[in-house]
Amino acid sequence: MSERQLHREQQSMSMMYGTYADVLFVLFPFLVIGMQRLWDGRLYEMLMHADLSIAAAILAGLAIGKFVLGLVINRDLGRYKERIVFFIALTLFVVLGPAIILILSIISGAEVPGYVAFVQPILLILAISLYSTAVAISNILTRDGDQDAYSPRAEGHVADAGNPARATHAPLDLPRHTGADSW
Repeated sequence: MSERQLHREQQSMSMMYGTYADVLFVLFPFLVIGMQRLWDGRLYEMLMHADLSIAAAILAGLAIGKFVLGLVINRDLGRYKERIVFFIALTLFVVLGPAIILILSIISGAEVPGYVAFVQPILLILAISLYSTAVAISNILTRDGDQDAYSPRAEGHVADAGNPARATHAPLDLPRHTGADSW
């Protein structure tokens, strides 16, 4: 495996871990609520409350943010605009809209139909899938112009010999706190 392939694989793994870390942070409060309801013997009630729809709406909003980020990050990505707008519309139509409708319907106080127990987990799964897709698309689009940016010399933070105008960025150098400063 070449160094370039190894670098891309490492980037993909880092992206995957970061994406699912975001998902876990979003779902953590709902896990706590679910555990409390399980403790009280009312786990089924979680499926009949708006909790999962709220989590799906949050993840759908994050996905839309990632898609928009993919649109505005680079002006040269105009050829992808229709695809990104499609994914934004898909997220709104398939996840965010139904999740908001379910939240409003459930908290209105009316009797909750039994199918909600099946629809909410499906919405959550779709939201997680769309968020993962949004992160992947956003990363692909931001990397699209930098496909040749990695080289073994790039680790030394020098300009690419084929394109001297595009230099790699040096790592952030933060000053160390020496303790001499007093508040």
